[in-house]
Amino acid sequence: MWFHLSGTVTEPATSSETEVTHKVAISFDRCKITSVTCGCGNKDIFYCAHVVALSLYRIRKPEQVKLRLPISETLFQMNRDQLQKLVQYLITAHHTEVLPTAQKLADEILSSNSEINQVHGAPDPTAGASINDDNCWHLDEDQVREQVKQFLSQGGYYGSGKQLNSMFAKVREMLRMRDSNGARMLTLITEQFMADPRLSLWRQQGTGMTDKCRQLWDELGALWVCVVLNPHCKSEEKSGWLKQLKKWGDTDVCPLEDGNYGSELPNITNALPQSNHAQDSLSRPRRTVFSRSVEACDLHWQDSHLQRIISSDHYMSPSYQREGESLLFNPQGLPLWLDHVPTACARVDALRSHGYSREALRLAVAIINTLRLQQQRQMDIYKHQKKELLQRGVTSTTNLEGWVGHPLDPIGCLFITLTETCRVDDDNTMDTGDGEPRPPVYHHVSVWGSSDGGESYLTLALEVALMGMGQQRIMPEGLYAQDKVCRNEEQIIAKMQELELDDLLVQTLRKQAIHLLEAGPFSGLGEVIHRESVPMHTFAKYLFSALLPHDADLAYKLALRAMRLPVLESSAGSGDVGHPHHGISIVPSRYPRWFTLGHLESQQCELASTMLTAAKGDMLRLRTVLEAIQKNIHSSSLIFKLAQDAFKIATPAESPPDITLLNVSLELGLQVMRMTLSTLNWRRREMVRWLVTCATEVGLRALVSILQSWYTLFTPTEATSIVAATVMSHNTILRLSLDYPQREELASCARTLALQCAMKDPQNCALSALTLCEKDHIAFETAYQIVIDAASTGMTYSQLFTIARYMEHRGYPLRSFKLASLAMTHLNLAYNQDTHPAINDVLWACALSHSLGKNELAAIIPLVVKSVHCATVLSDILRRCTMTAPGLAGIPGRRNSGKLMSTDKAPLRQLLDATISAYINTTHSRLTHISPRHYGEFIEFLSKARETFLLAQDGHIQFAQFIDNLKQIYKGKKKLMMLVRERFG
Repeated sequence: MWFHLSGTVTEPATSSETEVTHKVAISFDRCKITSVTCGCGNKDIFYCAHVVALSLYRIRKPEQVKLRLPISETLFQMNRDQLQKLVQYLITAHHTEVLPTAQKLADEILSSNSEINQVHGAPDPTAGASINDDNCWHLDEDQVREQVKQFLSQGGYYGSGKQLNSMFAKVREMLRMRDSNGARMLTLITEQFMADPRLSLWRQQGTGMTDKCRQLWDELGALWVCVVLNPHCKSEEKSGWLKQLKKWGDTDVCPLEDGNYGSELPNITNALPQSNHAQDSLSRPRRTVFSRSVEACDLHWQDSHLQRIISSDHYMSPSYQREGESLLFNPQGLPLWLDHVPTACARVDALRSHGYSREALRLAVAIINTLRLQQQRQMDIYKHQKKELLQRGVTSTTNLEGWVGHPLDPIGCLFITLTETCRVDDDNTMDTGDGEPRPPVYHHVSVWGSSDGGESYLTLALEVALMGMGQQRIMPEGLYAQDKVCRNEEQIIAKMQELELDDLLVQTLRKQAIHLLEAGPFSGLGEVIHRESVPMHTFAKYLFSALLPHDADLAYKLALRAMRLPVLESSAGSGDVGHPHHGISIVPSRYPRWFTLGHLESQQCELASTMLTAAKGDMLRLRTVLEAIQKNIHSSSLIFKLAQDAFKIATPAESPPDITLLNVSLELGLQVMRMTLSTLNWRRREMVRWLVTCATEVGLRALVSILQSWYTLFTPTEATSIVAATVMSHNTILRLSLDYPQREELASCARTLALQCAMKDPQNCALSALTLCEKDHIAFETAYQIVIDAASTGMTYSQLFTIARYMEHRGYPLRSFKLASLAMTHLNLAYNQDTHPAINDVLWACALSHSLGKNELAAIIPLVVKSVHCATVLSDILRRCTMTAPGLAGIPGRRNSGKLMSTDKAPLRQLLDATISAYINTTHSRLTHISPRHYGEFIEFLSKARETFLLAQDGHIQFAQFIDNLKQIYKGKKKLMMLVRERFG
């Protein structure tokens, strides 16, 4: 027998390194390498290149390796002198390493009561283990621990998640080779996972772990189920695992199966009336990631029916027994396996994982035969209850545990088991090294004993995937579990998309699709579903695309039925808000249990978009899709996205637009306008602009229609400043190439809209209305009258000044003057507001009045005096009025005197008095709180005041009295009064 292999392995020189030789020793036993040593010192879970090289050399060139007897046999043939010679030579060759050991062993052999002398014989490393000893592949346990610890410490980043997944794959590979190290390696990995310091941190903070981490824990839990379900493990092994799993599960920090730390959800879920299907979360037993593997320890493989199923393709019931109901066989005599589905699939996974692929396949077929029979019975039950159920319109679901998103992934497991048999392993399917591996190629392999010859493992795989995906199930609790449902759906669909649909598969697809539509409450695509049922949008999108080329009617029927999202239907009841479905904002608070609602709604939108694209050009289909969207989609931003998608598809760059789809796009756009009219939506401006673009593409009638019904779609401001303005723009007229009557019709609608908006919201729409009505005398007059009527109540001075300036610009100076006068009555400028934004308007209004003539100036000055109390502004107006003669605007029929006006006579006398008194008041106001650093500034201010005083006939006397007065009142401010004396005497 051959147990020990040693040799030297040379690594050839490279440009940077010299040649290196390593000594390698390998022990093996019954075709397994049981230990290795190599001089390179490289530590890894897997063997170093030198060990592999030596092993391959021995396998490929056995005749080159000298075969020797075990060393104990050789020693037995030597006499005493030879033995002494051997030992002394051996010590001399390796004296630094061996001498201390040799000395110690010699002492022990010479001591009569040493341990070494109690044992008969001596060990021989070259002779191998006894036949009863355990033998297993060499596994460097410290290295496994070290690597897992290191990967976990990187928190799933830098590819460490990938590394851990490849370690899990290694465990699966070991199980498949029936290497007992598989379970050992998994134990080592689990110990490190349980020692992860983040667990207690997450628990203390009550935060969930990251998604990457959760997925790793899930895989760990599923792997343990596989290990304990090994059909050929010894009972003591199993009880050892059970003890270990319970111990891990009982620790405080052990992650829970649903991904929450328990404290997050109970109060929310209990407060929800609709989640009566979930028991009180406090009374539920705590389920950890190991709970399923602990439960799996109770399962055994001794059942004789199960043994017969997995051990023979030809197991059937005798034909005379097929009359009555049977729990073991279907009416065709094929065996059934009535285990709970996820448990049955876990058995399949375990068989497959431990290298029993043929047995796994047989059990998978029995499970599918069972599912088919159940589906048939459910259809029969539904036929009897159909009328009553449809009248009630509600249903409870029969499946408490969904198969999609289940921790054991039953559907994925059956699918892989069945398709593996049909895989064509040609070299082209391998990874080509350019990133993406090519999808696998499958062919049909017939199923033994099936009633119709056209059945293959491939058609079964598709059928079971469709059954599982179509199962009606309640949305599970907690963010993690809901996320997992979405992820698992996507994984299964990706696998189904790898199948190239030939006639056989299309037949399966159609048959199952019809079943799903007719299966009532057992199917998520049945006529009546539970309000909290997991939506079928993602699945229906796959079905729609797959069926469309072969049976369009069925494809649309399915997709339209799947469009619903019952949890958002208006019968919601609890906490309904006035406008039930405006915008996303109120959704999370109304459905606290549905964490993935945003994702689900976007999937619903994707399904709708897929149907719209396919229905392009088909009026009837488009109408039904449009109705489904309007009925089922409740988020304005998603409907807007659909409207934009439809618009893009309807208006390709190269070819003429598709009018049917354009109309759908417009209708969706109008719906969004109505939905968001009374709610604040940050995208509103963009939506309004887009709608006008869309209506323009549809044509004149669409534009007329939105102008006429503006009040149901837009605010008055949007209607005038965006909608009517865009419709009346030169670009729109060109785009539509309108003739004169059409242009007039459009303009007339825009003017009517403008006047209605100006009446409704004069503050924000009056100016736009005037602009839009410019070309029509009567409309313009009406708009002007609306402004005048609103001026006294609803408008601010700045709005009035803006319109007044517009009027002057359009050549209506008298109207402009009237509006400016009205604006002045709304204004109040205090003594210290010398930088107020309205100052420019006031100066402009006075300049306008001055240019119109003496009468207008006389009319505005009293208004100025009443509204403006700021001395510098008043003196500025006064100065401007005295520089030129009034009446330069030259109104026809008016004579201009050409004389400068005197400040002693009306109307300027009133302005001069007001300015002087403003200076006096401002001076006193400033002196009450003046600080020395403002003294210089104040003296300058008094100089300005003196200029104004001097415009009056007795101005110098008035100013002197004013200064004397100041010296008297403020004599306490000595330094300041000294400065006043210096400047003004």
